[in-house]
Amino acid sequence: MEHDRRGSSLVVIPTYNEVQNLTLLVNRVLKNDGFDVLVIDDNSPDRTGAVADSLAEQFPGRISVIHREAKLGLGSAIMAGLRQALRGDYAYVFQMDADLSHDPAVLPAMRRALDRADIVVGSRYAPGASAGRRARHRKLLSRLGSLYAGAVLRVPLSDLTGGYRGYRRAVLQALDLDHVTSHGYAVQIELNHRCHQAGFHFEELPITFRERAWGR
Repeated sequence: MEHDRRGSSLVVIPTYNEVQNLTLLVNRVLKNDGFDVLVIDDNSPDRTGAVADSLAEQFPGRISVIHREAKLGLGSAIMAGLRQALRGDYAYVFQMDADLSHDPAVLPAMRRALDRADIVVGSRYAPGASAGRRARHRKLLSRLGSLYAGAVLRVPLSDLTGGYRGYRRAVLQALDLDHVTSHGYAVQIELNHRCHQAGFHFEELPITFRERAWGR
C-alpha cells in the first residue's frame, strides 16, 4: 500500500498542545512524496500525543512518535528528534514547527537545495521572504537576534534562529549531537555555528512565515 512506503526524508516536528494543528500539518507533509514524519510530544495536556498515535496508525511506516513524560522544552525535543533520525536510514532530515507557521509545500524545494548544499534554511529574511501577519515587535526581536548572532558568530545566514531547516545525514553524523548544550531557540544558533565551524555549506530559501491561527 502507498501508506507503507518509506521516504528518504524525515521531518522532525516537536509538539506541545498542538491538537488543533497536528492532523492538518501531517497530512500536508505527507502529500509530498518521500517524506516521513517524527512527532516528539512533551505530554501535551490537550492530548496531542494521542492524535499523533492515531495518525501513526493511519499511516503505518510513515509516522512515528516519541512521547516524553513532561514539558522538557523545544531545544531538547529538536535534539531528541535529530538523534532518533540518525537511528534510521534517512538521507535527509528536516525540522519544522507544529503550529502551521511553516508551509510543508516548501519541503520538496528544500530537499532539492540539499543537492547543492549541506544545510538548507527556510529564511524569513532572505530576499523574497515575508512574515505574514506577524506582530511588528516580534519581527523586530527576531530580526535583531539573528543580526546579533550573525555578527558575533560570523555565520553566513540572514536567519539564524528560524526553525524550518534541513540537513544532509552526513552533517548530523559529523556534529556529535550529544555535545549540543543550548536550550530553546538557541539550539538553532548553536547548530548553525557548529555547521559553519565544520565547513559545511548553507543555502537559504525565502519562505512566508505565518503566525499560528489556533492554540498558543
